[in-house]
Amino acid sequence: SHPTALLIPKARGRQAQRAVYLLLVLCAAALYLTGEPLKPIFHSFTSHFVGLQIGVLLKGICYLVEEIFHLQSRYHGSFWRALSACFPLHWHRPMLLACGSAYVTLVNGDRQPLSFHLALASLCQLLNLALGIHKPSAVEMSEMSERSKRNVAHGLAWSYYIGYLKIVLPRVKKSMEEFSRANPNVLACRETWKLHILVPLSCDVYDDLEKADSNIQYLTDLTETTLTRAGTKKRVYKHSLYAIRDEDNKLWHCAVEYATPLQSLYAMSQDECAAFSREDRLEQAKLFYRTLEEILKGSKECAGTYRLIVYEELGNAETHFLSRDILWHLRQQRHEEYAVYEGNQPHNLSTTLSSAELNLQISESDLPQPLRSDC
Repeated sequence: SHPTALLIPKARGRQAQRAVYLLLVLCAAALYLTGEPLKPIFHSFTSHFVGLQIGVLLKGICYLVEEIFHLQSRYHGSFWRALSACFPLHWHRPMLLACGSAYVTLVNGDRQPLSFHLALASLCQLLNLALGIHKPSAVEMSEMSERSKRNVAHGLAWSYYIGYLKIVLPRVKKSMEEFSRANPNVLACRETWKLHILVPLSCDVYDDLEKADSNIQYLTDLTETTLTRAGTKKRVYKHSLYAIRDEDNKLWHCAVEYATPLQSLYAMSQDECAAFSREDRLEQAKLFYRTLEEILKGSKECAGTYRLIVYEELGNAETHFLSRDILWHLRQQRHEEYAVYEGNQPHNLSTTLSSAELNLQISESDLPQPLRSDC
């Protein structure tokens, strides 16, 4: 596998939730091993749990005070919508009632009045809110954004797919087939008849690929696709064909272009108004690649028409780092024994291989024969 495959983080699993269950069992076991009577343990447990529920209630009240000033613009004048947004009533209301009832029952035998305990619990929770201890960590924020798919990268990936790739990718092979008929010696290997999309994690996108690497030379443009889109008559979509020179001065030809949404991420990191740091940019670039890969894998019409090339260009990178990375992917495609669909693999073999092609793969000799992948 390519070394850059280690750069892209996988989606977070449920290890944190499993850790919660494990720690819960350990804490329960530790309390049991103390040998304390169950009534004071239950009393303390209920006190702490009621305190947490009071904290949720107080936090909701504080947020509601702010949202009241935005009823018309955010909630169409509905106070109930604002209330529902500030309080997760579906869970905390019954929990608060149950814990409160148990707490009142247990406190009746205490010397201190109930109002004292409630005031003390409220004071602790308000102090927690004032100090900002309740705020989620960076990991929690990242996980919430990824699970809700509200990151900048998710929007950019879907926009790139819906507004561009879904339109051009199904037409790529046809354009290359037309070009190959006119120039049979240029695109000899059908396995590379794809759009190679460059995804630099630095988001540093060159408008001219020849300036990025002198071993990449512009050759020509493929057949244009003209469509009417969003009020623009005869909007033109086209791809450029490049010649990549390897170490032996051999030329490899393919269609290459950058993933243009990365320019937006780079521009955001340069604009103070966006408050977008370099670390944020790197995280969003990785998430953009992962999201785009998931979208394209689920797209039947785009299957086998693209190749995502993700890379991280270090400060001391070689002059021809980009061309070597592209060549690695071209060689991978060329030396594959079978054409692997990047989307859903068809189950019916007869739809992918003709009878003549099947006969060619059956050896007439009893001896084992090597597999070949000549283009």
